[in-house]
Amino acid sequence: MAMLRGRGYASVNYPTGMNLGGDPSQALIHATTTGTFVISLSSVDLGQGIKTITAQCAAETLGLPIENVLVDTADTDTGPHCMGTFASRGTHRVGNAVIMAAAEARGVMLEVAAEELEVDAGDLETDGTGYIRLKGSKEKSIHITDLALAAHFKHGRTISGRGIFLKEPSAPVPETGEMDPDSCQAHACTAAVVEVDDETGVVEVLELYNAYEIGRALNPAMATQQVEGGAWMGLSHALFETVEPYYPSRDHGPRDFGEYLMPGPADIPVQHSLILERPAASGPYGAKGIGEMTANAPIPAIANAIFDACGVRLEAMPFTPERVLRGLDALRADTATQDAGPA
Repeated sequence: MAMLRGRGYASVNYPTGMNLGGDPSQALIHATTTGTFVISLSSVDLGQGIKTITAQCAAETLGLPIENVLVDTADTDTGPHCMGTFASRGTHRVGNAVIMAAAEARGVMLEVAAEELEVDAGDLETDGTGYIRLKGSKEKSIHITDLALAAHFKHGRTISGRGIFLKEPSAPVPETGEMDPDSCQAHACTAAVVEVDDETGVVEVLELYNAYEIGRALNPAMATQQVEGGAWMGLSHALFETVEPYYPSRDHGPRDFGEYLMPGPADIPVQHSLILERPAASGPYGAKGIGEMTANAPIPAIANAIFDACGVRLEAMPFTPERVLRGLDALRADTATQDAGPA
């Protein structure tokens, strides 16, 4: 028996959004009487953090603290239109729509502040702490709470904005097939270090090294969590998950989620993750989509590491001990045939 160690890597590039009917998403924003800006969306947060990212985009555009932003994902009956949470499109599409809506609301906010301060709106700026002030002056300023109250009860103004991001549809050029199917592409590479037990066929992933180029990381901590959470999913696909292990036979398939295998805490490898920033011209503050791609690269990286460790090339998931052992048996049989020479 031997514990065989191997390394492998794989790379992936992944599109942001899709080329379907413009792929639009809308956002609405308005200020309450106390200066909280409510963003209305129909975009669903599945745990990927779209509510946090859109709040950041709005706060940055408005020039206000993020504490002054509230995101309401509502529902598809009452919220503005959204194509959906898929295609790694949320940050890019919805972020752009929110920036557009917040920019319009900021314009109204500065107009009302100009009336209150008796100055020109073009001479005003936000300081990021909640104050709108005259450029170069700390004395001539007004807090967003006071401004919102004045807008509602004195000026009769609604501080609000609307935004929609629409990608121009692209039809293929008949002669060449050339087209623009997405808005930008993110890139990634994962390297895996594995250990293979050549007696049991068990594969253990010891380490994963992840490098992701995702435009601009609007929230580096959440981006890293997305990378490492997605790597867990890739590991799960690679080594554990299957509903029909002997398809089309139903034998030994899981009958419920209690029997459906996924990695537990002891199966999670050490991860080293690096975020590379190459801002995209079309992205909200340069961001690209990162959602689905994070589960992709770990799978072939693990397959390549297994091959490096023991010479078995696995092409069907999951990479179970049985498949590893069958591969080792086939290698031994080939070696024995070659050693025996021609009959």
